[in-house]
Amino acid sequence: MFRFLRSQLMVTPSLPPSASFTDQVAIVTGANVGLGLEAARHISRLGARKVILAVRNVLSGDEARRSIEESTGRVGVCEVWPLDLASYASVIAFAHRAQALPRLDIVLENAAVATTEFQLAEGHELSITVNVINTMFLALLLLPKLRETARRSPLRKPHLTVVVSEAHAFTSFPEWRQECIFEALDDNGATDMNERYPTSKLLEILALRELIVRMSDDAVIINMVNPGLCHSRLSRDAGMSMAIMKFFLARSTEVGSRTLVTGIVAGSETHGSYMSNCLVASHELSAFVRSEDGDTAQKKIWQELCEMLEVIQPGVTRNL
Repeated sequence: MFRFLRSQLMVTPSLPPSASFTDQVAIVTGANVGLGLEAARHISRLGARKVILAVRNVLSGDEARRSIEESTGRVGVCEVWPLDLASYASVIAFAHRAQALPRLDIVLENAAVATTEFQLAEGHELSITVNVINTMFLALLLLPKLRETARRSPLRKPHLTVVVSEAHAFTSFPEWRQECIFEALDDNGATDMNERYPTSKLLEILALRELIVRMSDDAVIINMVNPGLCHSRLSRDAGMSMAIMKFFLARSTEVGSRTLVTGIVAGSETHGSYMSNCLVASHELSAFVRSEDGDTAQKKIWQELCEMLEVIQPGVTRNL
């Protein structure tokens, strides 16, 4: 908590001075508002050939595209593609469409939900479906395209960057001891929804760490970034206590987006790393993540996740 307060009150992340996306093609999920919008704005302004705004609400996405064009003066760079991370079919359709891109240099997985109300999507609690299952599903589906780009441009590695959170440390996560973790997470009667967002971010980090361990090569730089607490719409359904905390402590959305941009231009030394305040900060991962219990939970989560994804799309885990 002390580190969190110090970071929020005393550290202002900066954009990498040499950041450039000239001729690159990027996908940014959740790009219609908040951190995703501001990151997409930076990517467009810094020379990208194409920036795909992957959004659930296409009308809102069109508004975001116009805002980016007006602020950067670059017209025709951004495209709005529908993507609903609460739907397996939507993720599959989006990834299929992405295969037709001439190249894919950046996948910035920013979209997430934070809610204290229990609801289901694709048979799982919504936060788990969006923040964990479909975030990992999309990553696996897009890896072949990222690798293809790496083969064509060997001097510049593509990036897969996932937005995580230091909130992963603020959950007791008792479900990891159950026989089936995801089944336990879907038990409404035993769920503490006040811990659900931190829990989902913990699962996301653990799943990413195991994915990176199992990668067949390092052709794609995969890292995870913590933007800190920011003014965004993510926590609009997270309750009054979060609203009060944001009022006193949150960074501006644009400042937070600088951490995302840093992740997608960072070098190979960040592969597999957790980044915070634009620096590699794997030592700031929670004690649980770095523990023997955390390693056990990590492997268990990955096994369950792979079994689910193989049912949805047989063969998808071979993309590793």
